[in-house]
Amino acid sequence: MTMKYPKDYLDFITHFHCDRDYFECHEVLEEYWKETDPGNRNSVWVGLIQMAVGFYHYRRGNRKGAERILNKGKRILKQHSQALEDLGIAPANLQLILEETLENIHSGSEYQSVNLPLNKELQAYLDSSCMNIEKQEIIPPSIIHRHSLRDRTEVIRSREEALLLRQKQKD
Repeated sequence: MTMKYPKDYLDFITHFHCDRDYFECHEVLEEYWKETDPGNRNSVWVGLIQMAVGFYHYRRGNRKGAERILNKGKRILKQHSQALEDLGIAPANLQLILEETLENIHSGSEYQSVNLPLNKELQAYLDSSCMNIEKQEIIPPSIIHRHSLRDRTEVIRSREEALLLRQKQKD
């Protein structure tokens, strides 16, 4: 099947639906956003990233963080109906899913996985992609708590270098 969608976006929806690795959703789409629409904090990509991060926090029990970031993502995505349509997502249905999720967070309901409202082409792609990924009834802690288990050496080094560069520019 020839897909008209960017590979990173396909990776995003595959992780979102198949292994529910929301952290990886964030990682693959953040790189794509930085390459294609850098610095645009209102990009459809940022909205999708924030949505995934919101689900990541919700599943971990961080309701306050989940609610805050999901609201941000929802606001951005509401501005990008045509872009979402072009990405094979039904924008009105997505808004309803996000509103329902926010209500569940606010009411104290337990986390539940959701599926994005995708067109038939993407759904068929996912059906075949998910067959290649081992489905697990229980998501392992290595996915649920991924941000705290990863090697952050490179991120810390990069931040230190950026700080040093800013300090040199001030001097």
